Amino acid sequence: MTHAWVRRSAARRAEAVAVLLPVLVMLVIGLWGLDRGGMWRDEAVTFQVARRSVPQIWHLLHSVDVVHGLYYLLMHAVLAPHPGEVALRLPSVCGAAAAAGFVAALGARLRRPRVGLWAGLLYAVTPMTGHFAQEGRSYALVAAGAAGATLLLVRAARSTRPGPWCAYGVTVAVTCLLHEMALLLLLAHAGTLVLARVPARVWRAWIAAAVAVALVLLPLVLVSRGQSAQVAWLSRTGLGSVKRLLGLFTGPARLVTVPYLALAVLAVLAVRPARTRPGTFSLQAVALPLVTVPPAVLLAVSRWWPLYDERYVLYALAGAPLLAAAGADRLAARLPRLLPHAALSGVLAVTLVFAVQLPLLRRDRVPDRRPDNLAAVSAVAHRALRPGDPVLFLPSIARRSALAYPKAFRGIRDIALSVPAPASGTLYGREADPGELRRRLDRLDHVWLVAAPFATAPAWYPASAIERAKIAVVDEQFVPREEVVRRGVTLRLYVRRPTYTPVTPTARPRPERPSAGRAGPGALGSPPGPRR
Repeated sequence: MTHAWVRRSAARRAEAVAVLLPVLVMLVIGLWGLDRGGMWRDEAVTFQVARRSVPQIWHLLHSVDVVHGLYYLLMHAVLAPHPGEVALRLPSVCGAAAAAGFVAALGARLRRPRVGLWAGLLYAVTPMTGHFAQEGRSYALVAAGAAGATLLLVRAARSTRPGPWCAYGVTVAVTCLLHEMALLLLLAHAGTLVLARVPARVWRAWIAAAVAVALVLLPLVLVSRGQSAQVAWLSRTGLGSVKRLLGLFTGPARLVTVPYLALAVLAVLAVRPARTRPGTFSLQAVALPLVTVPPAVLLAVSRWWPLYDERYVLYALAGAPLLAAAGADRLAARLPRLLPHAALSGVLAVTLVFAVQLPLLRRDRVPDRRPDNLAAVSAVAHRALRPGDPVLFLPSIARRSALAYPKAFRGIRDIALSVPAPASGTLYGREADPGELRRRLDRLDHVWLVAAPFATAPAWYPASAIERAKIAVVDEQFVPREEVVRRGVTLRLYVRRPTYTPVTPTARPRPERPSAGRAGPGALGSPPGPRR
């Protein structure tokens, strides 16, 4: 009795260490360089929407971003005490740390503590995990929910009580409400149940939970279909998408990818279904569908109906380190003399993986590694603009820098804006119609254009009549005087053409100021006159 209690106590301590150590490592990696000095466009949307009132957020979700509705409400509570970039990203850090712990718990429960330890640490040091741990978006939280739900599935399948299944269903539902693409997790779990050959009672309980999740998610799916224009930028997938995702899941360095894949294959080949008792959850039965099914389904669908993006399947990454750790465990069991201290050897191997990928993790903490840096854009605007200056944002999404960093634009006159973003139920505000916009510009002797990089390209032809009116009026009535170009933004000062007579000319002359650069004829990338 005493010896059995000692063994159980030692096993519990080993499992606790196997879970807590990856959590701590993930927290350190996630907090490292968290305040990198700038938000990029997606984070800026989270930041400015979450600071609205709850009725304003609800108003917004009727027209745009309903897939992120629950996340925005969560971030509204997080940012209420002290809004800032660190607070914006802290939930993602916590989500990544929780996911690392759940991965470790799965490995420890399904195989042994050292497998959980290796899998959790490998998950924590993967660059893709570290990247999204520092994103002010929902994807790290979705990954935590998916890993937690997978752990709950294993527990619920071994129980005859309804409580564990209720916990499983609620966790999956919340995860899918954070992002609807997590619904593919149910397909992965169905694959797990097939591989585990569970009895009928488990299938009945799981189907009931899955149906409940689908009913909860149905309103979100129906509303989001009406907002499908938000994913119109996605492209069709191909072999390149598969190769890139494989590199993200394992790490881009070949020194890491090749052994990683070899260990995962070793783990899969070790499965002997005939020797497995029906209803038994092997690690491979859990990890293999998780890492393959959601990406495969979304990649296949996106060949014809583009819906795929790597971040949408971040939660599937949890299966990869579990397979690699299982393969390493099998290798250690076959080579006991070469690896007398297998647990420590595995930790050292993960440390080597971390060292190889450290330069990538370090570069990822530089603001310029994101698609844009709105803090840098706002700094340029702060130096160039003066209080009272009229500003025209081209297109309207260029206003995101002003919404994310309003201090840099304090006192300017937003010429095109008709209804501010919070009151209009939109992300960037409602702008005046082309006629009203022309009348407003007719009253000006100068205007600053704040343009997104693509908006200055000659080939760009906007679908919006308002955006076309901006280009036409500026080209017809104004000539460029100054230009400031930085990554992510172009600022141009336009003054009225001497030969053009406005409807209501202003008498206030524009004071001369030192030129920051010259723009040639047709400063919007085309000769004077409206674009075609």
